[in-house]
Amino acid sequence: MRAGFPEFRLGSVLATSFTATLTERRGDAVERIPTPQRLVDWLAVNGLAVESCTTAQLELARELRESIHAAATAAALQEALPAAAVQIINDRSIQGRAAAVLTPEGDRRWQLSSASRVEDALSVIAADAISIIAGERDGRLALCASPTCQAAFFDTSQSRTRKWCDMNTCGNRQKKARFNANRRKKPASGQ
Repeated sequence: MRAGFPEFRLGSVLATSFTATLTERRGDAVERIPTPQRLVDWLAVNGLAVESCTTAQLELARELRESIHAAATAAALQEALPAAAVQIINDRSIQGRAAAVLTPEGDRRWQLSSASRVEDALSVIAADAISIIAGERDGRLALCASPTCQAAFFDTSQSRTRKWCDMNTCGNRQKKARFNANRRKKPASGQ
């Protein structure tokens, strides 16, 4: 990753990984795609390589990210989906020209239009969001138990009881805080 920028949080679900480009939403928010080039970088890491990105396209991407987050949060809480968020997700989904292609290894890969436009990549992300919010995939939407994070994530664990968006960040941070709090409560031995 490029020096000077926070690392990307990469997950196995495209749409919720995309929402994780803004983390610590209820604390000191960390923007992981602060520039058009960082969006290009994130898309490339996720198999959606584009040639370039404008500031206007970055704003479209952020608008989609926030719409997915709002709709996924509502779905996780079993609340009505926000109409404005649904409209933006649908608009981005139909505005792109991407196709699913089968690789010789038997894997699905997305092929963007010959121009490799950001809008094509956003349509893939929006389509992925639609599939998880609509309940078409095996798993459940949940919210991170970290009070400063509250990220929406797609839980595919066998028991569907995962608490953290990422065990290596939010989960470890919460476990460490609990451990330190318990150490402070115990009286010092030998005194």
